[in-house]
Amino acid sequence: MSVEIEFPLEFIVLGTPVSVQAKRRDSIIAWKGRVKEASCAALPEGHFSTNAPISVTLFYFPETDVSADIDNIIKPILDALKNHIYADDNQVERILIQKFKPEEGFRFKSPSVVLSKALDGIKPVLYVKLSDDPAEGAL
Repeated sequence: MSVEIEFPLEFIVLGTPVSVQAKRRDSIIAWKGRVKEASCAALPEGHFSTNAPISVTLFYFPETDVSADIDNIIKPILDALKNHIYADDNQVERILIQKFKPEEGFRFKSPSVVLSKALDGIKPVLYVKLSDDPAEGAL
């Protein structure tokens, strides 16, 4: 029996995101596997990929201050979710990504349970939220 995914969908991935520019292809493949595996806990068994437009929010909470470019971590994450949560990454109409500096603390007015787990848990961690409302969170 196939089940629709209920959005918004939130999950966290422990570890440091891997850049699309990583020299070792096996590290990109392993990271994509971790992203997909982490998403499975938030998905109903027997789900099918949606064809709806998608909005993606990525919050990276490093253990220490890092100078890496966050734009390079997007593609492996989107690729990991393709044919799993959405049919094709061309459905992604909006991406919000932010890297937080640990020394400045992390302040959110009303964090969800999953975001709270990322804020209070082990670092480094990546928080991922997917929505079928591309305007969600728009200013």
